[in-house]
Amino acid sequence: MSPPTFDLMSHDIQAARNRAEMALGGVYEISKLLAAPNRLEPTLSGVLALLSSFLDMRHGLIALLAPGGGPELVVGSDWDRASAMAFFQRLPERAIGQIVVTKMPLVIPDIARDPLFSNAAVDEIRGPHGEAVSFIGVPIKQGEAIAGTLTIDRVRTTGRPVPFDSDVRFLTMVANLVGQALRLHKVVAQDRERLLVEQARLAKERDDSVGHAPATIKGVIGRSPALHAVLDKVRLVAKSRSTIMLRGETGTGKEMVANAIHNLSPRKNNPFIKLNCAALSESVLESELFGHEKGAFTGAVNQRKGRFELASGGTLFLDEIGEVSTSFQAKLLRVLQEGEFERVGGTRTIKVDVRLVCATNRDLEAEVAKGAFRADLYFRLAVVPIFLPPLRERRDDISPLAKEFLSRFNHEHGTELSLTPAAFAMLESCYFPGNVRELENCIRHTATLARSKVLADADFPCQNDGCLSALLWKGVRAENAPGPAAVDRASPAPSAPPPPPPQLAPPPHGHDGDKDRLVEAMEKAGWVQAKAARILGVSPRQVGYALRKHRIALRKF
Repeated sequence: MSPPTFDLMSHDIQAARNRAEMALGGVYEISKLLAAPNRLEPTLSGVLALLSSFLDMRHGLIALLAPGGGPELVVGSDWDRASAMAFFQRLPERAIGQIVVTKMPLVIPDIARDPLFSNAAVDEIRGPHGEAVSFIGVPIKQGEAIAGTLTIDRVRTTGRPVPFDSDVRFLTMVANLVGQALRLHKVVAQDRERLLVEQARLAKERDDSVGHAPATIKGVIGRSPALHAVLDKVRLVAKSRSTIMLRGETGTGKEMVANAIHNLSPRKNNPFIKLNCAALSESVLESELFGHEKGAFTGAVNQRKGRFELASGGTLFLDEIGEVSTSFQAKLLRVLQEGEFERVGGTRTIKVDVRLVCATNRDLEAEVAKGAFRADLYFRLAVVPIFLPPLRERRDDISPLAKEFLSRFNHEHGTELSLTPAAFAMLESCYFPGNVRELENCIRHTATLARSKVLADADFPCQNDGCLSALLWKGVRAENAPGPAAVDRASPAPSAPPPPPPQLAPPPHGHDGDKDRLVEAMEKAGWVQAKAARILGVSPRQVGYALRKHRIALRKF
């Protein structure tokens, strides 16, 4: 009877397909891990953990080599750093050296029979029951240079041939991904090191100077500690060449800070060019940033320089950078890495020297994690992140900002309006989800409808159920967060700001009854204003205003 040759061939074909699918899945999972913005050592440890789930292996090591050739960092599967280093040092130096020198993979089917492992311990060259142990090592490359090695060993528990060729291809692909990740980490580390050196130099200059310059920047108004911390950082980083990423909610003044960074930098006499990326389609955005040649598309009747070209020698501010598509992110990355591009429809490479400042109100880390934003671009842009605090975290700035906005209104309209202390107190109790932009809108709205030269608290629309922005935030709440849960303005949630309910209705007993009902609600709520607001059916800011109006001191427990 002839052997079932066809069945064996079918089994081998199916096994090969399974290995190919498993390798593809492994490369996909490992590439996601390497793209995440994490520290290098835990990332490499995670790569080995994934490898162990896709390959039948006993030990796995990633060894990164120092310029002198010795191990700089060794990461092992399920080992701490010291244990991984100890195991790597027990590997034959000639085996690792052969991988590094030849820049080629090394496969040893049975290390007990190979002269490279002649001095190894018995428990390392044989399995727990005397089985043969195979060894595979591949180089980790950065261009033409060897940055390290990826090695595994496995106990051969079956009599069937081991598919070394497919495993070598799989490990080589993983090593190439690791090499790219190492290159990216190196670039980021170099940028951060340059920034630290520049920070140290600037700090020394500041300490050596007579006195200290006040933490103020022209056009930026405020006296709160949160704002001063931002301004101190802005003054420090403005003189460097590093890319700045401004983070914060809408209306916190990112464009104004970007302008201040330019004006405080050595590039202040060169152009400051800005562009809102969210306002343009991808094709228009490409033309706006890189320019276009005559005839590049319908309507391109003349050659036009792009924003990068116009900003050469100066600063380019890209607002809403988190809104650009992933395909355009790749084009932007090339300009940042190489400092060069071609106009749309052109072939001539143009080199530029641009200091980039970006801004976004998105959570870019979350966008990177779900694949909506490229990790390599994230690392290029977020060299120096500066977080701008929302207005609710800098309430000391509300009064000076209100004065400034009213002063501008007076100058524009030839009026002499002013604010009462009660009006300032009311404004400082407001939530302002739209931040500085909403505050300016509120001042201008009230000033436009003013009936006298003095604006009191009762003149503001929020005191008469006429606040249009409150209706806007109420709509945002209804759309994004169903349910009437109130938000304490001391710790608000930006994505779901609280809409202002109707005013406190006067009880039958008049003024004293209103005060008594307020105190009773505060007692029930443990003197937490948000809870008292829910009991009374009003907003937390109205409770805060009522407490000041009745001169009720807050109690702390």
